[in-house]
Amino acid sequence: MNLITRRSVTALLPLSLLAALGVAVSAPDASKTVANDNKEEGASLKALLITGGCCHDYNQQKVIIPGGISQRAKVDWTIVHEGGTSRDHKVSIYSKEDWTRGYDVIVHNECFGGVKDDAFVEALAKAHETTPAVVLHCSMHSYRAAPKGADEWRRFLGVTSRNHGRHAPIKMKNLKPDHPVMKGFPAEWTTPKGELYRIEKVWETATPLVEGTSGPKENHICVWVNEYGKKKSRVFGTTIGHHNETMLEPTYLDLVTRGLLWATGKLGDDGKPLPGYGVKN
Repeated sequence: MNLITRRSVTALLPLSLLAALGVAVSAPDASKTVANDNKEEGASLKALLITGGCCHDYNQQKVIIPGGISQRAKVDWTIVHEGGTSRDHKVSIYSKEDWTRGYDVIVHNECFGGVKDDAFVEALAKAHETTPAVVLHCSMHSYRAAPKGADEWRRFLGVTSRNHGRHAPIKMKNLKPDHPVMKGFPAEWTTPKGELYRIEKVWETATPLVEGTSGPKENHICVWVNEYGKKKSRVFGTTIGHHNETMLEPTYLDLVTRGLLWATGKLGDDGKPLPGYGVKN
């Protein structure tokens, strides 16, 4: 298990990514830039990022995501990256009792579609009945091999998806401009690259926020919010984010940051972080 706190996030980034994220690469101690500079007073949110698996550049994405979000909101990070490029790895922390304890939000950016253990997958999903989550891209295709557990995982996600379309830029359409997550976003914008997931089902507890189009007859919900379990634990999800170029876009990082703040109850109705959780630009 690879644990990385927010203080070391920028130390892992190459100069090109630091520049793209707006981090001052000439700072005497760049490892403190995202974590400590220009923060408003108040406690930071505690986020756990789970990443790893096949088909994606998780070595870079595990620093793009925390680095970008920490430029926009006050978040401390712990990162668990394991499983190599396998499809059937079971992340070790999931087997620990009360593994979500101490975190305000869990961010899933993993790709383990070959896990077949129903009990493992069901327990993983139900751990979020009291812990908010952000679910990104291949997390929607993870755990789909579990015969029964997959449905509980999808109930938690808020959508069902089993495959995706071709690699192509995705035209994004803002469906809920008055929702706090989407306030101020363009009516439409286009990602530089993309892999649009085909959504078979939007669960009744989920609210679509953005529809994506990547070609003829390829129109699918690609951003949503969900309420999971009896306590209606908040989940923000997006299938966008296959390519690093898309994740590095300010619009993408703005969107995921808003989603994280919404999931934790720290996003105002105006789409801005509640006092103490934003950063001074």
